[in-house]
Amino acid sequence: MSLTAAELQTYLHALVRGDLKLATMIWGPPGVGKSSVVAQVAAAHGLDFVDVRLSQLAPTDLRGLPVPESDGQGGGVSRWYPPEFLPRSGRGILFLDEVNMAPPTMQGMAQQLILDRRVGSYELPDGWFVWAAGNRKEDRASVFDMPAPLANRFLHLTVRPDFDSWRAYALGRSLHEHVIAFLTFRPELLHRLDPQQPAWPSPRAWEMASRLHRAGLDATPAIGEAAGAEFSAFVRLYEQLPDLGIVLEGRGAGLRLPDEPSVRYAAVVGLAARAATADEAYHAFTWLADSAGPEWLQLYVATLVSKFQAIGQLADLAELVGRDERLATLVQTTLSLTESA
Repeated sequence: MSLTAAELQTYLHALVRGDLKLATMIWGPPGVGKSSVVAQVAAAHGLDFVDVRLSQLAPTDLRGLPVPESDGQGGGVSRWYPPEFLPRSGRGILFLDEVNMAPPTMQGMAQQLILDRRVGSYELPDGWFVWAAGNRKEDRASVFDMPAPLANRFLHLTVRPDFDSWRAYALGRSLHEHVIAFLTFRPELLHRLDPQQPAWPSPRAWEMASRLHRAGLDATPAIGEAAGAEFSAFVRLYEQLPDLGIVLEGRGAGLRLPDEPSVRYAAVVGLAARAATADEAYHAFTWLADSAGPEWLQLYVATLVSKFQAIGQLADLAELVGRDERLATLVQTTLSLTESA
């Protein structure tokens, strides 16, 4: 079952709400956001989250160590003392990441935990879900085949890179507007695996690039030479932008939107990313309505709706809908497209 990151999140929410403690395997290329989606689902439901990287463990790290216990009569037994990172109580998600990068002996040890919810003398509390994630062979990852008995006990979900899902996430996390605008202009660079290079574009890499760029550093170490060169060239286009702050204040009547498409992407996404209130969002909309075509208005509204939903400003979105019939129509179109996707 192939899903976008947003669809995966919806599916996982449903598993939690239904209390369906079915072992779930999430497949996808590196850097697409598998672990971050699971962490967000855990946080949304107030669940604890334990992230275990199986590829970094030895079998004894999971099963525990044998410790002799005397019976006081010259005999005794060895008891397995489980590791401290395995949960003892409460409710949460035990997330076994990189499960198919672990060697077969480790996968065999994990199989008991996944299928029987116990390993050695340890038993997983009833309130915990067991989910796992791994990369596919076609992603050129160093993976081992998953044993058929283990694979057959999982639900299998495949997450694929999707720009709309990433944009909502990026706006909610306040990633740098330059990064969001650039990928709106070049969405095919959201994820471009290059096994020949140590750095290449992925959702995870772009989040690192945003942090580097905000600190005034070159983003190339995160996203690679080719994407880094394109991003740097795009950032230089911001020098051609009108003063977006004046537009958001409602004083942009004398300003003109440049004709260059890449600059327009920068301006439109920049306005949506910076608009902090319904007033600012409306000022930007009216300015664009006078200086840009309908496709740019639609891009602005789609970005704005995605942002307001991500950060929970639904009251501002509702107020905007009531201000202008054109705006209401575009918002409704955006929401309809989102629901039908």
